[in-house]
Amino acid sequence: MSRALLHMNRIAALLALLGAIAIATIAPACATAGDKAALEALNPELAAHPYRLEPGTYPFEHRLAVCPAFGFLGSERLFAMRIEYCPTKWLGYEGAIAHNPGSSVHAVLHSFSVNLRHPLTGRVQPYASGGYGMILVFPGLATNADPVTKNALTIGGGMEIYIRNDLALRADFKNATVFGRQGNRDGIVAYNYLQETIGLTFSRTIQP
Repeated sequence: MSRALLHMNRIAALLALLGAIAIATIAPACATAGDKAALEALNPELAAHPYRLEPGTYPFEHRLAVCPAFGFLGSERLFAMRIEYCPTKWLGYEGAIAHNPGSSVHAVLHSFSVNLRHPLTGRVQPYASGGYGMILVFPGLATNADPVTKNALTIGGGMEIYIRNDLALRADFKNATVFGRQGNRDGIVAYNYLQETIGLTFSRTIQP
């Protein structure tokens, strides 16, 4: 199977999983809306209608969000944690740290990104993203070598599917360009990797 077809199948699987989880999460809530269990809600504002969004466009302004995620960097697994703050409704600043536990080597990637949005009505909110970071590559235990630090640029985008105002499913699709050296070649060589992740976004509006 070609690499392009493999990536397309992986993206299709992530999107299908997002849709299935959203349907599975929202549908039971609608079916049991009349069942008033004697439980105290963590957020009283959501107690009556926990899976209903506020009317109008989604309020991103002054939002703080945390997103644990799982996916792939190239063909290797990737575990990530992201924190984003949106000073305006269309702009978000995001810091992320990710671990790529490869078989022969493993890597830690930390980055800072800018996310751009055009808020929409409804549950689906797409965005574009670009950022800079550094990747620290650790050789395997069988290799007696020091870790290597490389610069990395990421560009891409993704979408969030909101289950309720403070909880969303998130899928990211980015191209990560890592700059380094190769063998005896002079100069800098660019390596491109497709970064695909799926995660949960937990958010809260911070009053200015």
